[in-house]
Amino acid sequence: MFFSNSLENQLQRWNETIRNQPKNPNVYIHRGMVNFQLAKIDESIQDFDMAEQLDARIKPYLWQRGLSYYYAERFAEGAEQFEIDLTVNAQDVEETVWRYLCIARSLGVEKACNSLLTVKNDPRRIMQRVYDLYAGNCTADDVLTVGESEGIKGNFYSHLYLGLYYEVENNVDLAHDYIVKAADNYKIDDYMWYLAQVHKKLRGWIYSNPK
Repeated sequence: MFFSNSLENQLQRWNETIRNQPKNPNVYIHRGMVNFQLAKIDESIQDFDMAEQLDARIKPYLWQRGLSYYYAERFAEGAEQFEIDLTVNAQDVEETVWRYLCIARSLGVEKACNSLLTVKNDPRRIMQRVYDLYAGNCTADDVLTVGESEGIKGNFYSHLYLGLYYEVENNVDLAHDYIVKAADNYKIDDYMWYLAQVHKKLRGWIYSNPK
């Protein structure tokens, strides 16, 4: 289920907050996140851009804008955002994986593989194994096994990042199956769960494939 009603309510609250605090960059970030969750991608980017205009120091922390760039198909800008993010968060697998995905969509998987940045110390076991997959050092089953061992959150992340992996490999069926399962079977209170919902909505992947 796509919880658009409660998100619309949140959007209205942030609109009111911005009317009262038009020079506060943080409120634009929050509204941008809600716009993204509502699949209003261009509007989310406008909000993140406004936040940066108000305080240029936040640019390396605007990982949310990188995700919005991906879904706006502004892949070069997405890759650049994630590279900048890594200057302040060098051990986050997700930053380098999303950079990989942006490069794969714009320049091809081979180029993405050859430019995958090294990340060694992400404390999350599931993200360590996701990194291994993107680096060509393990299988999808290995990712699923670790995800299963870490409960609903591990299952969510294993399925999401497998789906994204297969999408840039042009395996639409597997991409569909994994992302729909992430969104439908493993709901977590996390921005990335909403990203899975947005992915489904933008791709038109509303229902699971019949087996």
